[in-house]
Amino acid sequence: MVNELNDSSLNGWETVIGLEVHAELATKTKMFSSALNSFGGAPNSNTDPVSLGLPGSLPVLNEKAVELAIRVGLALNCQVQKSVFARKNYFYPDMPKAYQISQFDLPINKDGWLELPDGRRIGIERAHLEEDTGKITHIGGGGRIHEASYSLIDYNRSGVPLIEIVGAPDLRSSEDAKEYVSELRAILVTIGASDGKMEEGSLRVDCNVSVRKEEDEEFGTRCEIKNINSLRSLGKAIEYEARRQVELIESGQNVEQQTRHWDEAEGRTHKLRSKEEAFDYRYFPEPDLVPVEPSTEWINEIADSLPPLPRERRHELAKAVGVGPTETSLVVQRNLDGFAVEAISLKADPSRVLVHLENNLADGIGELTAKSFALLTLMEVDGELTATQAKTVLADLVKSGGNPKEIAANHGFESMDNSEIEEIVDRIIEENLDDWNAYVDGDEVEKKKKSGFFVGLVMKETKGQADGKIVNQILSAKSAN
Repeated sequence: MVNELNDSSLNGWETVIGLEVHAELATKTKMFSSALNSFGGAPNSNTDPVSLGLPGSLPVLNEKAVELAIRVGLALNCQVQKSVFARKNYFYPDMPKAYQISQFDLPINKDGWLELPDGRRIGIERAHLEEDTGKITHIGGGGRIHEASYSLIDYNRSGVPLIEIVGAPDLRSSEDAKEYVSELRAILVTIGASDGKMEEGSLRVDCNVSVRKEEDEEFGTRCEIKNINSLRSLGKAIEYEARRQVELIESGQNVEQQTRHWDEAEGRTHKLRSKEEAFDYRYFPEPDLVPVEPSTEWINEIADSLPPLPRERRHELAKAVGVGPTETSLVVQRNLDGFAVEAISLKADPSRVLVHLENNLADGIGELTAKSFALLTLMEVDGELTATQAKTVLADLVKSGGNPKEIAANHGFESMDNSEIEEIVDRIIEENLDDWNAYVDGDEVEKKKKSGFFVGLVMKETKGQADGKIVNQILSAKSAN
């Protein structure tokens, strides 16, 4: 049993991670037939002879799926090339014709990269087209095949267009992996290639994990964890698997190359099969489909139609605010960067824009306009509103819109004169001399603690009308005398 330890248990060891992300493409119909591509229908209602693998049925390639695959390749800085479909031969009930149509040695996209918010680039080895499989549900026991009394299969997903994005083993932590999938999902949604809904299975992750000594260059033996469908599970699975492998090696055992399953309830991975038991897929070119050779003109047309990607948007907002791209990641993730740039163009204070969008507008902007938002931030900077008052006014603007000056007046918010604030501070100091002495004589931690104490008392006395920054300035000046 793997010890329940934190990442410090990996001291001296490095985790090496490579992800294979499977994304269902947002087409109306399936990859090779006119059957509906739709989530949530009655079992086996979105089927036809092709997706059921009936004798005599032939595949016809979905042009929209190819277009979306090219969009993905361009967004991931890949080389888009001539590609060939192949038959991936195996027998399992999720593919009744005993093979899956995929791409093997000639994928449509290869050799790209994805940039994380902190600027690191993660390699993309390939992003190829294939058809999805059906969904098998094992009934009885814990839901695994060896425990089940019987199994049910739904072919609605069989034949749905899928793009498999194979990342290079450039990731080194569970947080890196979660950030990578989050960024990839944002790209896919932005370009309209997929809805990215992990909870519905339209985005699934296979995770390859190995460990090595930090000074080593050669990779360790990897294990693949199949079909992870949430960022939380991805992080936990990687951390568990890395600790499992380290403990095996440190106890004198070898890591066996395996395919494993993540059990969310138990918080651990389980062996599905070893390398020796893996299928020999026996790929060969699909005889019923011709090679896909997109023209340069079509590729350029698709490239010109791409919207601004998250990376570009982070950099644009960072330039407008005057910060690094990492600091704008959350705003871009919430799709509020366009609103932020517009407000800043209307003379809003950039730093206050960022603070409000991150901390006070997580649920959206509602009826708030860029013009009223800009005016609100200027009222804060000019001292007409305290941070607390501005938050109250902002909530009203989001709910009902309006003019921030009028809303502030209706609330009775008026800026206090500094001399009036100083009188209140003097009185509160006299009433709390022990705390004041602790503030004056204390170290940095104690000063911060006691400044919060005094600011809180002043805010209570003034019913939130005092500016906390002014109060801190007064306290600092008095302690220096």
